[in-house]
Amino acid sequence: MSTAALAAPAPVGAGVGGTAGPGSGAGSGPGAPAPGRGRRPGRPRPGAGGALAQLGLGLLCGGYATGAAVGWGSAELALVMGDFGLSAAALAAAVSCFLYARGRRRAFRPAWYLFAFSSFMAATGNAVWGWYEVVLRRAVPSPSSADLCFLLFAPPAIVGLLVLAKKPVTRAGWVCLGLDSWLIGGSLLTLSWSLALAHTAYVPGESVARAALSLAYPLLDIVLVSMVLALHFRRSHINRSAVHTAIAALALTVLCDALFTSPLLREHYSSGQLLDAGWFAGSLLLAYAPWGVRRHVDPGPAAARVRHPHSRPLAGSLAALTPYLAAAVCTLSILYNVVEGRSVDRVVVLTGCTVVLALVVRQGIMLLDNIALTHELAQKENHFRSLVQGSSDVIMIAAPTGILRYVSPAAAGVYGREAEELIGSELASLIHPEDLGGVVHEVRRFLAAPPSEEPTTRIECRFRSGRGDWLNVESTVNRHQGGLIFNSRDVTERVRLQAQLRHNAEHDPLTDLPNRALFTERVRGALSGRRATDIGTAVLFIDLDGFKAVNDRLGHQAGDELLVQAARRLHESVRAGDTAARLGGDEFAALILGDGNRDRADRECRVAEIADRLRVTLSQPYRVDGAAHEVRVAASIGVAFAEPGIGAGDLLRNADLAMYRAKAAGKDRVELYAPQMQAEVVRRTELAARLRTALHDGEFALLHQPVVDLSTGRIAAVAAQARWRSAQGILFTPAEFLRVAEDGERTAELGRWLLEEAVEQAAERAGIGHRAPVTVRLSARRLLDRSLPLGSVESLLTRHGLPSGSLIVELADSDPRDPRVSFDELEQRLAALRRLGVKIALDGFGSGHAAINALRRLPVDILKLDRGLVEGIVESARLRKITSGLLRIAGDLGMQSVADGVDMPEQVLALRSMGCTHGQGMAFSGPLDEYRLRRALVRDEYPLPGAVAVSAGNRPPTRSHDETPVPPT
Repeated sequence: MSTAALAAPAPVGAGVGGTAGPGSGAGSGPGAPAPGRGRRPGRPRPGAGGALAQLGLGLLCGGYATGAAVGWGSAELALVMGDFGLSAAALAAAVSCFLYARGRRRAFRPAWYLFAFSSFMAATGNAVWGWYEVVLRRAVPSPSSADLCFLLFAPPAIVGLLVLAKKPVTRAGWVCLGLDSWLIGGSLLTLSWSLALAHTAYVPGESVARAALSLAYPLLDIVLVSMVLALHFRRSHINRSAVHTAIAALALTVLCDALFTSPLLREHYSSGQLLDAGWFAGSLLLAYAPWGVRRHVDPGPAAARVRHPHSRPLAGSLAALTPYLAAAVCTLSILYNVVEGRSVDRVVVLTGCTVVLALVVRQGIMLLDNIALTHELAQKENHFRSLVQGSSDVIMIAAPTGILRYVSPAAAGVYGREAEELIGSELASLIHPEDLGGVVHEVRRFLAAPPSEEPTTRIECRFRSGRGDWLNVESTVNRHQGGLIFNSRDVTERVRLQAQLRHNAEHDPLTDLPNRALFTERVRGALSGRRATDIGTAVLFIDLDGFKAVNDRLGHQAGDELLVQAARRLHESVRAGDTAARLGGDEFAALILGDGNRDRADRECRVAEIADRLRVTLSQPYRVDGAAHEVRVAASIGVAFAEPGIGAGDLLRNADLAMYRAKAAGKDRVELYAPQMQAEVVRRTELAARLRTALHDGEFALLHQPVVDLSTGRIAAVAAQARWRSAQGILFTPAEFLRVAEDGERTAELGRWLLEEAVEQAAERAGIGHRAPVTVRLSARRLLDRSLPLGSVESLLTRHGLPSGSLIVELADSDPRDPRVSFDELEQRLAALRRLGVKIALDGFGSGHAAINALRRLPVDILKLDRGLVEGIVESARLRKITSGLLRIAGDLGMQSVADGVDMPEQVLALRSMGCTHGQGMAFSGPLDEYRLRRALVRDEYPLPGAVAVSAGNRPPTRSHDETPVPPT
């Protein structure tokens, strides 16, 4: 290369060709490492291949620089490396950019194609220059085809930089971008023109083409520098590392071009010198940029602000200073000419004027833009101030020290304290001491969490108001310049409502005592934790005996008053740490906590005393219905003690079983749970389950007990009684199996079976001459039940042909005060049965005033003395007088009388002497099966104490010889 060439186009062209814009890589391509597991977005790590590529790039550039520094060993080799070496580097950059641009889904693909074309032009120009110098060994003509190639490099590179730059979004932005570019380029032009280009342009005897060519390269360098600076302040966030690498390459190339165009170096320059190492490095950096540099994924504005809090303000400040720096450069170039005593060149003056004009226009645009932004900012500020001041929520800003810097005016209405009063106070002094620890813990946890993962948190605490009370406040907390922003609202009413709802869900609405759910939860708590081994803990189940009668007699209003008073007594009677609860209806419960005593006898004595005191307290008279009535109820109490390993459900069940045992044992008493109670419940449950299928399986049998005339000993009637012989061979009496037949449907079915079976067998006996009536015991409620309508009894009698007077209905449970029985309907029903020829017997006569009242209202034919009178009639003179009076009433009314439970001859004598007409009991016979009953009817007499047997008059005229005897039961 000729060192006499003024423009030195080849090295300059090579330098320009060896640089290109920043890599655009959008995070894709062979050189972009894919994010793997455990790596944060936007922070990729260079792999081993990237490190080797960087090491190889450093070795190549270092080797070239070393060779240029020592002269390559020979002049021939220096020319080759200075021309073809630069051409090879530029060609490598062209191929690299072209291959990268052809990849799929590349961002800014046109820019990379432009860089490839620019580098190819630079490589071609250097190759042509080497052809002349190395191959042909002669000077390159000026101008030549190499100059054309070098000139074609700059425009595509400049356009490529524009493609990579971040585009303005407004028309004013585009104008400012153009003005900024001209300010930079114009200032550099004035400086370069004043220092060197003016001398180059006015060389005497220089042709116009050569002078233009000499000026073209520096001017293109100025444009390129302008674009580099403009791109630096307006670069895109995509593939930032590639952009930095390209800017470094361009800066290195422009520096080498500036050094070459200086008068000190261009006269002594030859190919292969150290200056070529800069152009060589620029070309290799462009080849390396799209593949080897780390490509960053855009982490987003929020993450960028967090990770680089000071980068944007610094870059923005430098960008704002660019116009003023450009004007300063123009001024310095003019001052340089003045100081050197030169006349100010017209190019400098014209360029400086355009720069100043561009600066003025730009400042005007910025002024208008600032005015618009200020107006918009004022509007937004007013808007947000209105929102903050008009919001019902209180907005507070706390410094990192916890001091309140700002409090919105809503504090006056919410907290009852003016905002100015709160500003400057410590936030901790306003929070309830019990809540302060939790608030501090939550704030510390929130500040330690990454903002991207947890931008806000919510805190609820009590806040001191200006009225001296504590408000429940819910706050949404955000970060703010190291401090916190609290968006708070008063939720006191909501908290109170929630507490009220929780209270309502856990307490009985009538008595306000804990309900079953809360009581069970407290029992569960008493059986766990440190009280788990305390055997002194006990549960009391309480049932009010007689409460239903109060409800039925005085109404539900009086019943509710009684329950409220009972709940108050119960609550006042238990200790402070114990719990009284209402489980439902007239059932209450109490949880008695143990005192740690391990003595079982002491615990039973202590709890039994508490339970008995409760029983006495609850059994005291109650004034209800506006104190118009005084009523009494009794309390049956079951007690169960906690045992190691017992659960809450089992303990409550045990207390319930003990309470039912207390009711079954006579009520108004206290019973302690015993394990056999559970066994009895299991037995009764199994018995009830077998009873459901006993009728269908034919396990029930009908027995009859004779009713004997006490004056003659003859059988006047037979009383039908059901017996159940289970599949296991166990014989149950009615008292046993009816106790487990708790459902009305089963009892009704059994009553229908008893009536139909008794009528059918009585009709069969009547057919063979045994006309003794049959007595069937039915309750008043069963007679009124729709399952036994009047027509069914008539049809039953007609179907079996039972003569009139052969059926006696023994009426039980005939208390007129019983609300379940309508005496008007019962009277009508009994009258209808009498019209069918059915006789009515009143059971339990003498057991109380209920039978006397029933006798006054109901149509009755037979009175049956209560068994309790008969049992003590021999020993008790008082009972003899009562029984004698009752029998006198029956005689005066013309009714027959039947004594039940006549088991001894002395009773027979006593009853007969008092005027009793009939007797039933073991003194005559027990219940008989059909075979034995027929034998008794054939005999038709029983011996009476102190009497002579009378011949049977109820004997049939003939006896059936084909009668099959029934084996005894």
